[in-house]
Amino acid sequence: MAGRLMASRQPGIGFLERLEAILQNPLTYELGDLIPDRVRRGGRQRMYPAFMFVVYEALVSVYGSARQVEAELRHPIVWKLVLRIAGEMRPESPLPNEPMRRYHYLYSRERYLVPLGPVLRERFEQGSAAQARCELGLCDPDGAGSLTHPDLSRMVHADGKVLAPLFRAKPGERSVDEETGEITTARHEPDAALHVTGGGQPAYGTKWVLGFVRDADPHTRMVVGLQWVPNKGGEAKHAMAMLERIAPNFTGAQGLIYDTALRGVHLQKMLTELGWVPVVPVAAKSVDGKKRRPKEAFVEATEIEFADGTKSRVKLFSRDGVLGVIELDVAGESQFVELPRRRLIRRRNRTGWRWYGEYDVQHPNGGKSARIRVRLDLTDEDQDREFNRPENLRAIPPGDPDYARIYSRRSDAEAANRILDDTHYLRRAHSVGHERQLVNLIGFGLAVNSIALAQARQRAGPIGVAA
Repeated sequence: MAGRLMASRQPGIGFLERLEAILQNPLTYELGDLIPDRVRRGGRQRMYPAFMFVVYEALVSVYGSARQVEAELRHPIVWKLVLRIAGEMRPESPLPNEPMRRYHYLYSRERYLVPLGPVLRERFEQGSAAQARCELGLCDPDGAGSLTHPDLSRMVHADGKVLAPLFRAKPGERSVDEETGEITTARHEPDAALHVTGGGQPAYGTKWVLGFVRDADPHTRMVVGLQWVPNKGGEAKHAMAMLERIAPNFTGAQGLIYDTALRGVHLQKMLTELGWVPVVPVAAKSVDGKKRRPKEAFVEATEIEFADGTKSRVKLFSRDGVLGVIELDVAGESQFVELPRRRLIRRRNRTGWRWYGEYDVQHPNGGKSARIRVRLDLTDEDQDREFNRPENLRAIPPGDPDYARIYSRRSDAEAANRILDDTHYLRRAHSVGHERQLVNLIGFGLAVNSIALAQARQRAGPIGVAA
């Protein structure tokens, strides 16, 4: 039995396979094309074409450090592999026979990559989305699923991640040389701050939000969004900024998977502006020790006419995002009864989208049930009575069969965060400052996506190297 389980596990991806995948990814060269030939007139000609700066940055996330990348490239077999693949992909930009060194990378990072960080990110996000859709079939507008029953291959999922700083010192800390007595300012991370993780634990470092798409096959995860969370801002605000930026790249996306960092104001924007179904749990009203008190609210009252002509005025409530009614049990105590969710409806209006849910209400005398339609986004009446409908009522609430199926993908964001940690030497950021870290994360995303692209091409057939 143990042998069968071991044999069924997916094989890992070797370092040389990752190197090949990065070099065979057309996006690697498209990012390199954004780097200008020169940033000033005169001076020595560049020894390496611009795409090699991008390759080296991606390899930092493969080998764990820039020093190790230099050591690996110095091996004749590895550098010959680089020369061969890069020569096939870009024959007009030949590489020299001498392997690229760490000081070449550090110079190019500071001179070219960091100043172009936002431009590189925009192209990376657009190119990654196109590859995810065209080559992996992710978020395909003609793909599987519906708004009522979304398909996991058409869901975006995202999460916040705090990167441990390269240096332990806090801003303002000083160190004293024991021999000379010289007092110097300790090296520190200027963009680090104390953040609170989803589990409520404090974490000191720079915070980022990363967006992903994938399907059920192994090695299909694609990094499609990167956003820094500054010290003075909340995660949800900047997560929404990222989602609004990448949403045009994913016209086939059906929804988003996120944790309770997103609240009603963010879900309202997601519903009405992005047109996505949020699969997000509801924050508890309070937590006393291990006892969780769910959030409950009155939603609205509606008049229902059943098939036999019976009319009834029903008051609708929400409990933990679920729509239901309050009924008395045999003991005369109030009980919350969930209304079965049947369909989600999205309608265009002048400014974006309106959302409705259709639910079945049981006949009070046991007759045929009636179907009602309830608004899911904020209405004018809600604003008048200061009721935050998206915060209290979910389109796909916890406990729904689709929720259990879709929200299970949330663990993939945690897995991706762990993979990111593993690419860091001693699990600390590669560099100092969010501008450099953005470049590092673009390299990480390119390395991850290149593997997904290479694996997809292997499943489809022999890999064809583009000219």
